[in-house]
Amino acid sequence: MRNIAAFFDIDGTLYRDSLMVEHFKKLIKYDIIDQKAWYDNARDAFMNWDKRQGNYDDYLDDVCNLYVESLIGLDKNYIDFTSDQVIKLKSDRVYKYTRSRIKWHLENNHIVIFISGSPDFLVGKMAEKYNVTDFIGSNYVFENGTFNGTVIPMWDSKSKNTAIDDFVKKYNIDLSISYAYGDTNGDINMLRRVGNPIAINPTKELLNHIAKDPVISNAAKIVVERKDIIYSLSPNVDILSI
Repeated sequence: MRNIAAFFDIDGTLYRDSLMVEHFKKLIKYDIIDQKAWYDNARDAFMNWDKRQGNYDDYLDDVCNLYVESLIGLDKNYIDFTSDQVIKLKSDRVYKYTRSRIKWHLENNHIVIFISGSPDFLVGKMAEKYNVTDFIGSNYVFENGTFNGTVIPMWDSKSKNTAIDDFVKKYNIDLSISYAYGDTNGDINMLRRVGNPIAINPTKELLNHIAKDPVISNAAKIVVERKDIIYSLSPNVDILSI
């Protein structure tokens, strides 16, 4: 008998922000990296997003590039210390709906897997926090105890697709009765491959893709969590463009 699995993205799907951004802030707070880099290169993009005058993806792209550059040559002990602080202080800042789904899957003996574009050293700590079966994140490569600048990504749909193939073989998973949870277009292949796709607080790009995709338009569930209310919507919900 093959197993049921539940694949969860983390940033924006479980965690209510970006683990990478939280880690970057901790590195600055503890004076491990210079905050001048943030103010010179990422602050404007963040402020534009915060005022809803810019694109969140543009902001994240700026931060990701700066984050990787800032970590080059950094001792892994510093990275581990600040990662522990992120989990200790921020790991409960999650969506109530997603947290309840992880609990439900575990109670039903499903294979629960985190697939995230955040650094693997953060994803692994979140996986331990929520007692999930397995995980994969973007692989940050270390040599002689320091980060060498190489990142093997896990934020795009192609990479997540390959990771699912590996997990299917490892755990004998039946995708037709399995679940996937995501929020951006990088999760689209993950959602397309399972019998129970759930988009949580989806971006406009992902929602449009789902609505036009004959493979998942009828099967997909759209969940929006706002304040203390959880909404379940049709994939064909009208999108208000401003």
